[in-house]
Amino acid sequence: MKFCLRFLLLAYLLLVSACQRNLDPVAFQADGRPPKLSDWHVVEVRGGKLVLNQGVVPYDLNTPLFTDYAHKLRTIWMPKGTSAKYDPNDTFDFPVGTIISKTFYYPRAASGKFTDVARTYDSSRDFAGEGLDLANVHLVETRILVRRESGWAAIPYVWKDDQSDAELARTGAVIPLTLVSDGDAREDFNYVVPDESQCASCHAQDWVTRKIHPIGPKARHLNRDYRYATGEENQLEHLMKVGYLTGAPSPAQAPRNANWMDDHASLDARARAYLDINCGHCHNPKGAANTTALTLDVSAAEDRHLGICKPPVAAGRGTGDHLFDIVPGAPADSILPYRMESADPGVMMPELGRSTVHREGVALIKAWIAAQSGGCVAIH
Repeated sequence: MKFCLRFLLLAYLLLVSACQRNLDPVAFQADGRPPKLSDWHVVEVRGGKLVLNQGVVPYDLNTPLFTDYAHKLRTIWMPKGTSAKYDPNDTFDFPVGTIISKTFYYPRAASGKFTDVARTYDSSRDFAGEGLDLANVHLVETRILVRRESGWAAIPYVWKDDQSDAELARTGAVIPLTLVSDGDAREDFNYVVPDESQCASCHAQDWVTRKIHPIGPKARHLNRDYRYATGEENQLEHLMKVGYLTGAPSPAQAPRNANWMDDHASLDARARAYLDINCGHCHNPKGAANTTALTLDVSAAEDRHLGICKPPVAAGRGTGDHLFDIVPGAPADSILPYRMESADPGVMMPELGRSTVHREGVALIKAWIAAQSGGCVAIH
């Protein structure tokens, strides 16, 4: 049995290597916006699969950003001989030439209709981080973040209906899809691909300079195991091993966010991780929402900075006539979950990146607020 497993693993690795050898080398584009995703040679369709080029390393986050129930294949590539510098709190310092990609996709629904996508599915159908079988998934978009001499540039691509390649979409796109649940419940929605100018809304971590940066590649998000083609390994250790990262401590010494779906983690850790990745890139002292005085990244103390008994800065439809961002013990009286469970553009939060309501995420934050005690006193 062990011999058979080793033989199958070797055959699999040889197949992956053969696919990679058929690709042109990754092409760092120092300027401009190539018309096709394949011009970058980072991820490409070969033999009915979306495969990664040589040197392109997949990664995942402990708790990912919610985007209309889409799955995401994240990758990173750096020029030979370069590496990122570890930072315990912020995005790693990546060298010029770095290319980060994020491909958004859905599992195909049982109906077989192209616009029907499954809301939940067995993630084992993902291709072990080295690619995706197009017989199982519907590719929607791929976003490129490239580190140039002038700084980071964000470039969106939308996949063609025949799934052969993705085309430049500087002005974004609106793609009608239908989410189909395991019980065959259907939810029509418009998947919105942001235009280039909207990328700064989330990726400009300092709203004074407006310069964009990656959000996910931080120690607390990456400090987890990943199922690589060669087996499971901690991502920080793997990036160090392949030369893409320097200065990282052992995983036990690095910060780590909780997995929001991990029932073994505390409710507080799960909720804080969820708010950090979904809200913290804007709601921080330097972010786009800094004028709200609401801080939702992991640095926020559990007081008014986190919204506990904090009145909103501006009244309006977004408050739902509630008096405080978070009322301990009373999620129904709190602004935060009210805005999360709305799909009204004038009310919803986050403002970009979703057209549907993340019901499981809302339930988590409501449970977290309900578990708090103390209440708030309104001053008239």
